[in-house]
Amino acid sequence: MLRPVSALAAIALAAASLSACGSGTEAGGSGDSVTLGFVNGANTEFHTCLLKAVEAQAGTSGAKVISANSKQDPGTELSNIEDMISRNVDALIVQTVNVDALKNDIAKAKSANIPIFLTSVVTDDPSDILGAMVVDLGKVGALDAEWIAGDAGSAPAEVGVIAGAPGAASDLMVKGFTGALPANVKVVANQPGMFNRAKAQDVAENMIQAHPDLKYAFVANEDMAFGVHEAFKAAGKNVKIVTVNGTEQGLEAVKDGRFSATVANSATDIGQGAVKNVLGLLDKQPIEKISQAPIKLITKDNVDEAPQYCL
Repeated sequence: MLRPVSALAAIALAAASLSACGSGTEAGGSGDSVTLGFVNGANTEFHTCLLKAVEAQAGTSGAKVISANSKQDPGTELSNIEDMISRNVDALIVQTVNVDALKNDIAKAKSANIPIFLTSVVTDDPSDILGAMVVDLGKVGALDAEWIAGDAGSAPAEVGVIAGAPGAASDLMVKGFTGALPANVKVVANQPGMFNRAKAQDVAENMIQAHPDLKYAFVANEDMAFGVHEAFKAAGKNVKIVTVNGTEQGLEAVKDGRFSATVANSATDIGQGAVKNVLGLLDKQPIEKISQAPIKLITKDNVDEAPQYCL
């Protein structure tokens, strides 16, 4: 979550509460008189850029946005949704904290006749939601695994996984990654970095001490990957890092070799696409209910082809 997926991710532009985050425009467009509630999942760079894209596209379309941040807590997410319901928004866009907790979130909104549109992930039964802009987070992880498979060839190799926060995008990415590894590449460690650079660096320090022959690391977003790189560098180990996002800083790290590969899943594409689809679906336009956000494996060979990550 990946995007799983982005991830996952934080700049100070991210808003953390309903009271601080309301925004909107009165410009003309298909969103005239529509108020969208956006419940974001965290404060990572992905989430910050997602918020910027949602607000920018809403402004272009003439819609208003009220936003809230769940700070990786399912209970806070439900409280945010309840608050949005009390504000009588026309629709909710949710970047969920935990897929398993979505059932209660959707039920709350449905009982108030407020449709929910999901970003990055979708429930097993989408009949109760307006729609979703989905990142194939399993494929995100698999693309990184495929790069490792090609680089390792038939030689045995050890890989460490530094996941994000349990419960949503990270779990799907890790599952896709581990499932796509060849038999000769063994996962010797799998620990959460909680989408926090300092935490991920600590995890990497412990990981390389326990597994000095580590050759590869899959890291669930680029912000964590920078901390992981510093840990491996300090230990004098040349561990090849594959990661996720495609931020400007991440692409520079691919160019200079700090990262071997990253999977670009543009927060801008997801946020803008979500708003366009919500407004179209509310207007009964022939919009696909579940749409796929584009993803792309980026290496030194094609770094110039990466999409814009953040506005």
